[in-house]
Amino acid sequence: MTLDPNPRFVLVQTSHPGNVGAAARAMKVMGFGDLVLVRPRFADVLSQEETVALASGAADVLARARVVQGLSEALQGVQHVCATAMTPRDFGPPLAAPRAHFEALARSSAAAEALAPRVAFVFGSERYGLSNDDVYRAHVCLSIPTNPVYGSLNLAQAIQLLAYEYRQALGSYEVQSRTPSPQWADATAVHGALQHWQSVLKHIGFLDPAAPKKLMPRLQQLLNRAALTPEEVHILRGIARAVEQATPGAHQSATTCAPDLPPRTTLE
Repeated sequence: MTLDPNPRFVLVQTSHPGNVGAAARAMKVMGFGDLVLVRPRFADVLSQEETVALASGAADVLARARVVQGLSEALQGVQHVCATAMTPRDFGPPLAAPRAHFEALARSSAAAEALAPRVAFVFGSERYGLSNDDVYRAHVCLSIPTNPVYGSLNLAQAIQLLAYEYRQALGSYEVQSRTPSPQWADATAVHGALQHWQSVLKHIGFLDPAAPKKLMPRLQQLLNRAALTPEEVHILRGIARAVEQATPGAHQSATTCAPDLPPRTTLE
């Protein structure tokens, strides 16, 4: 897709320092860092304690952020302005859902073989939103689909949702596993566990040696589908060993029928 890889997030007359910090955090987790504040309530909002606290690791976004006095200055170098407000009642830019609009923007740029336009998302103040004059400057009004009877979003929540949708349009990040890929148990080890259980099941009377039917093949298929790890095989052998110890006379017959018994392990 052909899209601006680093869109600008413009916050107009933001009132609460915490929202500025939370906005920086929302942007950074989606890989964006161009933040501009237009006439915020507090001139030192970027360095206030609440701002820094709620940025939570996105201090670099705050460090690069700019404070300007007008929307014109904030939009310098931008060719495609997305307002995050309702279209005024009389007239104004078209209304679109973020996902559909980003897809259409990418297609139009690719079809025209043109450079991706610089994109800016403009957010109004927490209490009043954007003025009509600010909205008129936008090419589109983006509306996040919400519950029709309750669509109230915090400023930082709206920024997070738009940043996520735009990242998806660019090409989403891959989910990174925090655990190593499992190591599957050796087939011989799994068969040894099955033999061990077969001996114990015979001793406790669950398996009739004279009429075994398909119990053991079914258990074999069950273990195959489970895709056991070596640790899980040890657990199953440990359970079988505990049954042996709790059942008088079972230990000798069970270990005879189930060779290669693993050493006793302590499991958490």
